[in-house]
Amino acid sequence: MENITLGRTGIIVNRNGFGALPVQRVSSEEAAKLLRKAYDNGINFFDSARSYTDSEYKIGLALSDVRNKIIIATKTPSTTVQGFWQDLENSLTMLKTDYIDIYQFHNPSFCPKPNDGTGLYEAMLEAKKQGKIHFIGITNHRLSVAIEAVLSGLYDTLQFPFSYLAHKKEEDLVNLCKEKNVGYICMKALSGGLITRSDAAYAYLSQFDNTLPIWGIQRENELDEFISYIEKPPVMTTEIEKFIENERKELVGEFCRGCGYCMPCPAGIEINNCARMSLLLRRSPTEGHLSEEGQAKMKKIEDCIECGNCKAHCPYGLDTPNLLKKNYEDYKTFLKA
Repeated sequence: MENITLGRTGIIVNRNGFGALPVQRVSSEEAAKLLRKAYDNGINFFDSARSYTDSEYKIGLALSDVRNKIIIATKTPSTTVQGFWQDLENSLTMLKTDYIDIYQFHNPSFCPKPNDGTGLYEAMLEAKKQGKIHFIGITNHRLSVAIEAVLSGLYDTLQFPFSYLAHKKEEDLVNLCKEKNVGYICMKALSGGLITRSDAAYAYLSQFDNTLPIWGIQRENELDEFISYIEKPPVMTTEIEKFIENERKELVGEFCRGCGYCMPCPAGIEINNCARMSLLLRRSPTEGHLSEEGQAKMKKIEDCIECGNCKAHCPYGLDTPNLLKKNYEDYKTFLKA
């Protein structure tokens, strides 16, 4: 069994974190079954957010009776002090708890700091003083904001995308967190579903001993896969190294990670899937993507009004309108075939 210490927090958890975004897509009964099975088999870190509809409620439903044996991280997207406190109280109610282990700012466009005029960081400190949160964290998709947060000394944890498709600068961020004793929580460890071998993903991340991946889980067979890694953690082998090398050749570059921060689209385009359809068609079953519903979603690309909103909000600096067009043209070749 592999455990990870989350930096200066001193929190020690199993290296498999449960990302509870996907459980909002299943029934409360099914979600409770998954969450409880995860806990019963040794997973003790659960990540959610106020933005994940009923995810927090389902965690509270399934795990409130073992609250003192698990670590809960959740997030507020609010940019106002009033909204911060409202989110915090709602999270505590939904989770059926009186404290949150790690409370995180959810992908802010800037790094909240004391005396920055927003009052957000001061609200975090007050919540900590009241005992409603234990540690202060931040999540982001922007490398510059992430680096600023780590260097500020204000944050106990950082949650940032990290996988074997990462660039050198993202590996440097992991090492910077280790140097500054900031806990590193990996989101997008499977790159939004583009990575299809979780054993390779796990083996790569385990080379960085300060990383805690949170796996998005909504099906029991997915959970079983990660539970199996508790007793037999995947390790880097020559075969996995070669596999990752080939994956990087295919995937590193200009591709959509599916984070969704470009949404909503004023033209109704489902950008976070349509802009990476070429890869999805080659890396997952095609039936759903080529169905009538799938075709209707892709056809919406024709309605693009070139407003530039998606491009302006992409944390990876992608030319999203152009990427949509390229994916649509490629998609049409699959329809013809």
